[in-house]
Formats: sequence, structure tokens, C-alpha cells
Amino acid sequence: MKVSLSWLKDYVTIDVDVVKLAEALTMAGLEVDALVDRYAYLDHVVVGRIVEVVPHPQGNTLSVCRVDMGTGIKPVVCGATNIKEGDLVPIALPGAQLPSGATIEAGRIRGQASEGMLCSEAELALGMDSSGILLLPDTAKLGPGVAVALGLSDTVIEFDLTPNRSDCFCIIGIAREVAAILKTPLKYPRVKLPPGETPIEELSSVTVEAPDHCPRYAARVVTNVTVGPSPFWLQDRLHSVGLRAINNVVDVTNFVLMEMGQPLHAFDFDRLAEHRIVVKTAQEGQTFTTLDGAERTLGSDMLMICDGKRPVALAGIMGGLESEIEDQTTRVFIESAYFNPITTRRTAKRLGLNTESSHRFERGVDSEGVRSALDRAAQLIVELAGGKLAEGVIDVYPRPFSERVIELSVERTNRLLSTRLSRDEVGAYLKSVELDVDPLDEDRLKVVPPTFRVDITRPEDLMEEVARLRGYDQIPTTHPVSRVVARKPDKKLQVRDRLRQLLAGCGFSEIVTYSFIGRKACDHLLLHGQDPRRRMVSVLNPLTEDQTVMRASLLPGLLATMYRNSKQRNEDLEIFELGKVFLYPPAADPDQLPEEIEMISGLWTGARRVKTWHFKESKVDFYDMKGVVEAVCAGLNMTGVRFAPLTGTDFPYLRPGYAAQIQAGNERLGAVGELSGEVLKNFGLKQVAYCFDIDFDRLVDHVSEEKRAKTLSRFPATTRDMALILSNTVEAQALLDFIEGMGQVLVEGVEIFDIYMGSPIPEGSKSIGLRFTYRSSERSLTDSEVNSIHETMTREVLKKFNAQLPGGAR
Repeated sequence: MKVSLSWLKDYVTIDVDVVKLAEALTMAGLEVDALVDRYAYLDHVVVGRIVEVVPHPQGNTLSVCRVDMGTGIKPVVCGATNIKEGDLVPIALPGAQLPSGATIEAGRIRGQASEGMLCSEAELALGMDSSGILLLPDTAKLGPGVAVALGLSDTVIEFDLTPNRSDCFCIIGIAREVAAILKTPLKYPRVKLPPGETPIEELSSVTVEAPDHCPRYAARVVTNVTVGPSPFWLQDRLHSVGLRAINNVVDVTNFVLMEMGQPLHAFDFDRLAEHRIVVKTAQEGQTFTTLDGAERTLGSDMLMICDGKRPVALAGIMGGLESEIEDQTTRVFIESAYFNPITTRRTAKRLGLNTESSHRFERGVDSEGVRSALDRAAQLIVELAGGKLAEGVIDVYPRPFSERVIELSVERTNRLLSTRLSRDEVGAYLKSVELDVDPLDEDRLKVVPPTFRVDITRPEDLMEEVARLRGYDQIPTTHPVSRVVARKPDKKLQVRDRLRQLLAGCGFSEIVTYSFIGRKACDHLLLHGQDPRRRMVSVLNPLTEDQTVMRASLLPGLLATMYRNSKQRNEDLEIFELGKVFLYPPAADPDQLPEEIEMISGLWTGARRVKTWHFKESKVDFYDMKGVVEAVCAGLNMTGVRFAPLTGTDFPYLRPGYAAQIQAGNERLGAVGELSGEVLKNFGLKQVAYCFDIDFDRLVDHVSEEKRAKTLSRFPATTRDMALILSNTVEAQALLDFIEGMGQVLVEGVEIFDIYMGSPIPEGSKSIGLRFTYRSSERSLTDSEVNSIHETMTREVLKKFNAQLPGGAR
């Protein structure tokens, strides 16, 4: 929003420096982006005195002038005839840029040097006379810029207004704020309409068929107008805020728009079919050509201004070519209306249009300012275009807006703002911006906001008004009084951080993928029809076909990352993701929110380690990935974690026989194993990959926060091996669990050091090698003592698992 300081002074007395005014407005909530000297372009246009005028030797209509600028004499070729020796004139020096956009350059005109340009008032945008050179007063001094010589000074204030302050998208709105800040009266423009002639009801009518979209529509008719250029003062006002002048009728509507914030539109009355207006929504697929010459396809929810036969304007946005004001126009129909902000915004966005009118209608204009703006425009058109006003006004207002009454507590206002204002002081601030205020008691005020303040609807809005009018810099800084109490860090946060550290230590990199996946992801993972991960949450407006549902598993994101890396020839990958999956509960209510389950999933493919001169290349296998899970569980201080064969159909994406479920106590945490070949094929992958998929929420429950210290034994340990031949159906974990359950206190640890199947081991059997570590914390163990215990444990294991020792002993 641009505001000319000189235009602003028409409505409020300003006796402070413009910089201080800008600071005060910013502190009142109207942020000033920039202060621009409106006449800065005149800095390179200086005052010169003509010392000689001679005819151009090769041009009958040209003359060569020698101009003294105080610092030297320059030759200038000129075509004007109103100059003579001794005249003071404006000379644009090389490099000067004129309002027309032209840049002055030194050169030669028909063989004669010309080092500048003598300017008319029209060329300098200081008037409309272009017939000759602008002659400056004799009191002007040589050298300084023309702006100084003519006393021209005007600052354009550029505001960055928030969308809720629609009342400030006009000169009077800003003037109202200035008046409140400087405590000076606001001067409204005086509107006095001449007596009308023909009753407007005999000339035209207005029908509003869509009152929800157009709550109010007013109109006047002016006849016998003469369309032509606007007077300089009107053009100058429009130029000062960045608008171009068109003609006296259109310029008046733009002037009132900027002055009062009410968009208007002027129609050529004789080009309106049946001389009447119908406000209604468009037909779906209907086309309409706007003033910019573009043909636009309309929707059934777009509001149109129509005459008796066809649309003539996009309501609140832009007029049409068929009814615009032309030089031959003699009768003008002036529209002033209130259009629904939502309707206007929706139409403008869909059509890609943003105009001064739509910008204001989208934010909400003053419903009660429709008539006053209409009268102001009618008055100016009669004055500037020589027209005659029709008697009366058309004002269709089927649903008047009701008055808003808000009660404000002064005590609560002071408490929230940390101020000590009295009831009268609060009331005075509100009255300064034209709010109607009446005291109810010692604490409460009855406040009725004016209709142009569409942003004030509740007591908190009034408190904001008090704060900004007092000045945000005047609100004391306070700090809440509170006790600082140390609290135990959240367990989940700690486990997340530790988990990331452990996986990074194992060589994994964390990735973050979209929470949206394609609906076919469940099919690609081979999930059966009743799998709970099939209860996916659909996205209403998906960005692509690959992001139509919220993810029910983290694996599609990991596999997609593996696919993208494989395309870049990066075949060695260790990645993990910690994030949420989203599932609807069984038989969920349509309005019920989905369950959010936090998961941790990882993927490893390619080499076991980076190939170097002392490491041979080897591929990762199941035991590598299982080892990662074991290391993470150990690092999280988890106890009772074990691996068991997969049962059921919960992990169909893992290769049977090359996967295991992860258990802690009696609860299953997830699974680890090799991805099946079919799943890899579904994701466009060829290389073997291993993954783990763990429920993070369940994992956290088994993380122990208790840490115990154990005294290290100072006595030596001794080891014994046990080689067993037993059935393939016996799980190694079952063997270890049985040995642990025997409760032999001198057994410090048992580990598997060998597993073998093949000749000479009988078919259907396997050989497992166990290494026992024995140690006492009180004494050194003797060989006979260790041998006795080991033999006893061997017999128990052989008996329990129907195993035999190498050589056939049982």
C-alpha cells in the first residue's frame, strides 16, 4: 500500500518529521517498509539559464541553445519556440530518467552536439502542458535540482499491511491512524451532490439473485458526461500511488478507491442491454472476456455482474470489454457494492487474477461505506465530466449487517497487557479510532466497532487496539514468575537419541522419507488381505500417485532409497529410519483419528565392509544384520532379548528360513532377516538385502534404566568345549536357554563357536560347538572341579536334547 504524504495531509494535519511519523505508525502496528522521495527523478534535472539561441543549420524547426548551469555552459538542441535568451529552464542531464521511462543521453542531432534536454512540464510530470519548455521563476538559482527551485517535496510511504487491516488499504484509513497517534482531528471530504433530474428508477434497475455472495449493491447514473483527460491534480494523485491515469470517469473511480477503500466500477450505461443489472452466479463452463483481453472460463460458484442479456463484469475483480468507458460514452452507470470476501478470493485465485479491487474485497470492505463512496464518485464525475446526476439512488440491501457489541474488562486488559490504564484512558484510545464506547460500570466498557473495522470481533481485539495505540514500545517488559524444577528427561527421547548413536556406530546412516506412500506398497510387501497394515489413511489431495496414502510401514521408504542409490551405482548401503506409521484401528469410526505407531527399521545391502588392501570383499548376510540388532539391544541395556523362528504371516516380506522374530520377555518386538526375492522384484531391485523392522514403542518398554555394577573377579577363568550332534530341528537358542536354566553359578558364560552340517554328520543332524567359561569370584578353580561340573552339564544336555558326542557316546 502506497500513500503520498501530500495526499495524506488533505485529511489530517501532520506537523512531525516523516521519519518519526513512520516509526510511530510502525509501532502502532502499521509496518512502514520504505520512505521514497517522489521527486527523486528530478535530481538529474537542474536549473539552467539560456545564454544564446541560434537556429539549427540543418533544421528549420530546431534551434541550438547554449545553457549556463552555474558550473559550465552546455549546448542543447531544442525544438520549442517559447524560449529566449535569459530564460531559466529545466535541463535534464545525461543519465537522467524521465517519468516516461526515457533515459537522456549525450549525442549529436543533425550534426550538432546536444548534452542534455530542455523539458516541458508534461515531460517532468509536473503538469499537462507539453506545448513548450517549462519556464522557471526568476528567483530560481542556477545548478540545484528543479525540485528545490520549485519547492517540490513529497514522500511516498510504503506500508506492509497485515490482511486483517482492510480499513487501512486507503488514504483515509491511514489518516485515521495518524490522527489517533498525533491526537489531531480527521477531516473527511465534503460530499454535496447537485439536485438530480430524471428519477433513476425510470432509467435502470438492479436485481440481486445471489444475496449470499452480494449482500449489498448500490448504483447511481450520471448523464451528459464528456469523457476526456483528467485534470492534473487528479492525475498527480493517482501517479503518486502508482496508478496510471486513463480518463476522467475511470480516474474518479480509482481515486475514490484509493481515498476511501471502496472499489467502484463505471459502466457505459448505453452498452448495458436493457439498461439494467442482474447480480448472479455464472454457468459452469461459461466464458467471459475481461478488460485485459483474456478469455476466462467460469465456474458455477463465481459471481458475475450481468446486464439484461450477458455478463459484463467479474464481481469485485475486473470489468469486461463489452461495457467499458470509451471516449464516446455519454451516460455512466456507477457501481458500488459489498461482495462476499470468500467468493471474491476463491474466484480470483482460480482465475489467477489479482487487482486493486479484489485485493480489498478479499479482505472485507466497509458494508456501510458503500453509499458514501458512491456519492463521492458521483459528485466528482459531475464536477470533472460535466454530467447531470439522475434523481435518487438504487440500493439493494436485503440483509443488513447487525451491530457488533463487545464488552471489555479494563482490569483484564491491564492484566494481559501489564499496564495500569484507567477506564477513561482505555476508552479514549478506542474512541480515537472511531469506536463507539460507553461505560457500563467501573470496570466494563460497552464497545461498538464501526463497520469498517471488520477485524474487531472479540475483547482480545480491543485489547490489541489499546496496546498498539499506546505504542508497543510503551508496554512494559515483564517476565513470568516461576520456579525452576529439574525433571527427569523423557525416556523415549533418551532412547531415541541412544538408538541413533548405536546405529550410527554400527555404520548406518539415518534417512527421513515422506510420510506418504503409494497404495500399492502393501501389495509389493505381500501383505495378506487381513493384515492391519492394510488399514491405511488416504490423503484427500495427494501430490502424486506415489503419495496417495499415509505410510503403514517404513520399509517402502527404505526400499525406494535403495532403488535410487542403485541407479547411481551405489550398491553398498546401510540405512535406517525412525518414524511413525499410521493405521486405522479395526472398525474405526470415520471421524476417528488413526493410530500413530513409532517404528525403527533398517536396511543393509552390498558389502560387509569397505574393500581395502587388507580386507577381502565379502557380502553381508543374515548374521551381520542379526548382530546389529543384538548390539543395539545390548547398548540400550535390554535384557531377555532372544531370537525365534517366524510364525504366522505377519512378515511375508522376509525370506522363510533366513529370518527370525525378535522377542523380549513374552512380547514380540519385530523381526530381522533377508527380504524375499519377490518383494525386491516388486520394488525394481536385484541385489540381496537384509532388514529389521521393530516396534519402537514396545522396544522402549524393555529398556532398563537401572544400571548395576559387578565386581570383577581377580581369579583366573578356564574354558571347556562341548561338541554335540543333535537334530536339525533343535534351536541353538533353546540349547543356550536350557544351559542358563541349570543355574550353575560357576559358569560365567556360554557361546557357540561352531555349527556344522554335512559328512560325516548324519543327514537331518548338525554339529554344534559350545565353549563354556568357568570362574569363581572367591577362589581359583581346580581342573578336577571344573571337569566334574562340565561332565554333569554334558550329561544333562545330552539327555534333554537326545544328542550324542562325536564318536557316538550319549
